[in-house]
Amino acid sequence: MALLRHIPPTIMDWYHYLNKGNYDGSKRPFYATEKKLHAKRRNDVDQWARGLRGPLTDGFVPSEGGTDNLVCDVRYYARRVGLDTETVLVQTDDGFILELWHVVDPRHHKGMTANGGNRSGNATSPKRGEKYPVLLVHGLLQSSGTFCVNDDRSLAFSLAKTGYDVWLGNNRCGFHPRHVALDPSDSRMWAWDIREMATLDLPALVSGVLHHSGYSTLGLVCHSQGTAQALLALSRDYVPELSHHISVVCALAPAAYAGPLVRKPWFRFMSLLPQPLWRVVFGVHSFVPAMMLAHRWMPAVPYGSFGYIVFSFLFGWSDARWERDLRARMFQFAPVHVSSALMWWWLGRDGFAHAGSIIKHAAEDPQSPHTPEQAEADAWYPAGTPPLALWICGNDGLVDGEKLLARLNSPREPCAKVVHAKIIPDYEHLDVLWALDAPEQVNKEVARVLWDTCPVQEMCMRPIGC
Repeated sequence: MALLRHIPPTIMDWYHYLNKGNYDGSKRPFYATEKKLHAKRRNDVDQWARGLRGPLTDGFVPSEGGTDNLVCDVRYYARRVGLDTETVLVQTDDGFILELWHVVDPRHHKGMTANGGNRSGNATSPKRGEKYPVLLVHGLLQSSGTFCVNDDRSLAFSLAKTGYDVWLGNNRCGFHPRHVALDPSDSRMWAWDIREMATLDLPALVSGVLHHSGYSTLGLVCHSQGTAQALLALSRDYVPELSHHISVVCALAPAAYAGPLVRKPWFRFMSLLPQPLWRVVFGVHSFVPAMMLAHRWMPAVPYGSFGYIVFSFLFGWSDARWERDLRARMFQFAPVHVSSALMWWWLGRDGFAHAGSIIKHAAEDPQSPHTPEQAEADAWYPAGTPPLALWICGNDGLVDGEKLLARLNSPREPCAKVVHAKIIPDYEHLDVLWALDAPEQVNKEVARVLWDTCPVQEMCMRPIGC
């Protein structure tokens, strides 16, 4: 059905691609910019082939270039913009091995191994003038590579070049499920959902960054499911003590309340399945592992097109605001292994889609009156919760960020402090990451909020533009 639905627009896309002069770009608001970037990209490929490999205008020297290899490798894309990455492994309290990808400036970084491999370093104390650490956490069915796919416009790379110490956190299982005692064939390795990700994965990732950076706090930037992890973790019934180590939570497309998309027939059908039948249909291991086989074996270009078609059909968004030349690259970092139990939590009976919010009994009108005593008893967030900053997509059918903003600003949450809130009209769920104007609409503002809430400004290097 998804393929049939996309045949007409795909034919029109190819027509417009082959006849650029006849296309007014009315359905692509940044079409003129796309054409300029397309020409620049072709010139860059030619320059690289001719051996002209000088520094970029920002002084960073690329160590990869030429035609895009379309690989699922964050380091490759970091090197194309003059950065690099290294991998650090951390372990959760229940035995899962998680990957942290550290984005570094190879001109100054001394901890990089020869092959960009793992390092085990010891905790250190930060020196005056060092970069403040920032942890990025990805959305559902994605890895943190989604923060790195649009060159210098990527949130991860722009923050790194601005002057932050950027770490990309990946939740349990991901592309390579690993556990200290369990095998992926063991159903016990898949008996987890968002609650374990909030109470075990996020603290492990935060601890790993703080251990290697030497700081006692960090800035947290999350997208979609990552925001749900953070909002759950910091709530009074989960691990609110984590608040002591987070200076601010920057939530992109925050997933606290469900949007109208969950009422689509295919999601409604899934929400009606009783759990025993869900387990019969989707199993008790990885959710639809055939997706991972396609990721492994399909050629990159058709895989990227197929991934876009399927995800667009299921989640109702388009690529109208993205650079289409990069679309195949954007889908190299999804999907990843997630548990069937996690998808049950999101889509199953009594889960997020059914309850309407990430915390049960919380889908009530956020503006309804409360006495101070009731507000304190019913509040999600206790005293000491870090400041919150929200970037809400105005055309997001998957989640309702405006309802979350209303709750946080209402008497129901007396301890919640919203330091920045922005509703971006026409933005869809992934546009906060991939839209061509995201650097202005999102990235620069995130950088400023991270700095404004940094508790140790006198010790840190001041980021550019902050």
